[in-house]
Amino acid sequence: MARKNRYLVGLDVGTSKIATVVGEVTEEGDLDIVGVGTAESEGIRQGVVVNLEGAIRAVDRSIKEAEQTAGIEIDRVILGLSGAHIKGFNSRGVVSVAGKNREIFTEDVGRAIEAARDIAVPSGREILHALVQDFVVDEQDGITDPIGMTGSRLEVNVHVVTGSESSKQNIENCLGRAGVKVQNAVLEQLAASEAVLTPDEKELGVALVDIGGGTTDFAVFERGSIWHTGVIAIGGDHFTNDLAVSLRTPIPDAEKLKQRAGCAFAALVDEEDMVEVPSIGGRAPRNMPKKLLAEVLQPHAEDVFHHLWDEIRRSGYERSLNAGVVLTGGGSKLEGMAEIAEQIFDLPIRRGFPDGVGGLADHVQDPSFATAVGLAMYVNSHDAAALPSIGFGMFGDWRERFGRILRDFF
Repeated sequence: MARKNRYLVGLDVGTSKIATVVGEVTEEGDLDIVGVGTAESEGIRQGVVVNLEGAIRAVDRSIKEAEQTAGIEIDRVILGLSGAHIKGFNSRGVVSVAGKNREIFTEDVGRAIEAARDIAVPSGREILHALVQDFVVDEQDGITDPIGMTGSRLEVNVHVVTGSESSKQNIENCLGRAGVKVQNAVLEQLAASEAVLTPDEKELGVALVDIGGGTTDFAVFERGSIWHTGVIAIGGDHFTNDLAVSLRTPIPDAEKLKQRAGCAFAALVDEEDMVEVPSIGGRAPRNMPKKLLAEVLQPHAEDVFHHLWDEIRRSGYERSLNAGVVLTGGGSKLEGMAEIAEQIFDLPIRRGFPDGVGGLADHVQDPSFATAVGLAMYVNSHDAAALPSIGFGMFGDWRERFGRILRDFF
């Protein structure tokens, strides 16, 4: 298959892991994974830089590994944005349609979206996305593309996502010190949805739940669009820390135990199963029932999903999830998470893996790569003028600016 010399690099800066995925866009517009890099995270907590030097080292390690795999030099990345500082809300823009025949043109759509974006944003915050949900023409709602239609009044519903200017700038400074520029910045829930959700799920109504190390990010989709986003300040690291305290074992060993023998649903664990637990201070390891691990982990899993369900009910979307809930992110790999979620939500639950890419697809068939893969997929499918992320000078800068305009509108 012939290929264009165009690359898109997704960078997921998480609390527990930095993931870099290099995608090459084919002439047919598909995305082939050609490089993957991971590094243990340093200096990042809940999407915010808390130790600049540590974060620079971790990002540099991840990018260098991806460069070696792909055989290219990375100088631009698509950054995933997450954390407690991210806020989302719905807004509506209204404009009148001028002209002799009252025909709606692209300029009218642009004016309506600008009206929806024209809101008072608190000092220190900036608009990251204005995502179109649907249009209303002369009180006729549910319109996905009004261009060419006739009407005197055009309304648009958008989901506006804002974030902290300083948090975003600190991550960009970190990447700059690591030798890369930010080509695009995309909400992580939006990116992950591109990699793991199907169009049918988005149309019917689905909740995407991305369980990371520091936070659990979620988004509700309905009628093909995103209608609600939120962040819960509980992630996989909270499970690990409580396991370390309860079992009196070092945190790195607790993480290995969680991955190897952990289960979030005690009913799935055999009473007879035992596991060796390392001790602190050079003491001999101990044998403990695996069910004890599950009894420590299950309350945290229940806490995450109860918080999530409360948030969905408060926002009024509990009856919209006809396609159920999709779990993704590294925290979703813990055994028993889907069973606990199904018990609490009483909805269909599945675990989401990145899909729709070629090349080294088997290297990213893991929920923890959903965001990094989705970042490249999102820009490839939504940003018609996405520039190549490997050295394109002034031409690339022009395409980047044009691409950002298109992305913000659509």
